[in-house]
Amino acid sequence: MQTTITSTTNHIPGQYWQWRGHKVYYVQAGSFAQHKPSLLLVHGFGASTDHWRKNISELSQDFQVFAIDLLGFGRSGKPKLEYGGNIWREQLHDFIKEVIGQRTVLAGNSLGGYACLCTAAEYPENVAGIVLLNSAGRFSSTENKNTDGQIKPDQNIWKKLQNQSITWLFKQRIIQSLIFQYTRQKWVIRRTLKKVYLDQSSVTEQLVDDIQRPAFDTGALDVFVSVFSSPKGDTVDVLLSKINCPLLLLWGQGDPWMQAQERSKKFHEYYPQLTEYFINAGHCPHDEVPEQVNSYLRNWVLTNYIN
Repeated sequence: MQTTITSTTNHIPGQYWQWRGHKVYYVQAGSFAQHKPSLLLVHGFGASTDHWRKNISELSQDFQVFAIDLLGFGRSGKPKLEYGGNIWREQLHDFIKEVIGQRTVLAGNSLGGYACLCTAAEYPENVAGIVLLNSAGRFSSTENKNTDGQIKPDQNIWKKLQNQSITWLFKQRIIQSLIFQYTRQKWVIRRTLKKVYLDQSSVTEQLVDDIQRPAFDTGALDVFVSVFSSPKGDTVDVLLSKINCPLLLLWGQGDPWMQAQERSKKFHEYYPQLTEYFINAGHCPHDEVPEQVNSYLRNWVLTNYIN
């Protein structure tokens, strides 16, 4: 069942798609074109379809564009589940099959980029290409191994005990609730955004409101806890070994959370045939410098799928 509603923040009509008994919100713009792939835009942690408000209208002049709220975020439902790459992979896959109906280029920011990679690795037949904007996800690490590949013994027992104590503490419901109450305050959201945006003028009241609003939905605390406590999914290098489609990396090189140059080297090591651009922006280049991101994305898709 789909119910059309109008967003009051981005002025783009939105719809609810029922997925496994849960409401999933998405927006759609542009017209289907037989010779062009559709685009599916996937937000990062704490964000929503609203975070693509500066991209959808322009990109829809050339493509059929969809943006989706991952389950647990935005206007989508927030059931008590184990959140991570696996559930979002299935959500995106089913959305492509049931709603879009054709092979799709996935574009994801931060956590959304990881979800896109998970989808492409498991369901390559439905993914025409991937665009990663400061994508999250860990690579396999060798820093705790000896040269023969064996795990090193932990020399610092006290540090290990401290870490275990901190882990136990953060599993307590009252502590989880206090941390969540703190992180969803407007001044905290604003301060965090200003740390990861190079252009401070991009941190508007609308942006802060868009991020804060879903944090007051029923179930938001459980989603917050699950995202940080669920088992880690496949590493990025494992996912890259499973894909075989065009890959575009767009790096906001001023991002303090992602070491763009270092992560770039890792991506090139495991997927050398990629295309890549560095942009003078922070963690969310699509929102901070949308004109550049829209241009790179548009030209890349037209080059790979039209010519």
